[in-house]
Amino acid sequence: MSGKPERQHAREAVAAYHGAALTELVAHVAGAIGRFRKGELDAFEVDHIIFQNSRAAKELWKFCNTGEIEFTASLVKDQPSVDWWARGAPKQR
Repeated sequence: MSGKPERQHAREAVAAYHGAALTELVAHVAGAIGRFRKGELDAFEVDHIIFQNSRAAKELWKFCNTGEIEFTASLVKDQPSVDWWARGAPKQR
């Protein structure tokens, strides 16, 4: 079991990771809205991207908020980056 300063550092590391990953996800939505405004995407295509963003954000939230914070912080630090956008993709039938 780690001490309070270690847990605080772990929380800060995970919060920073969560914020950065969430920013990347929101950029997909912003890009889709921009393409919609230019007439490159229709409303259904944008809705699909928003749906994927929602699923991806939920997976990211679960990763960052379940389990031991120190373990999650070690994963964030030591593991390769996770493609959260791909994790939110609807399953193909």
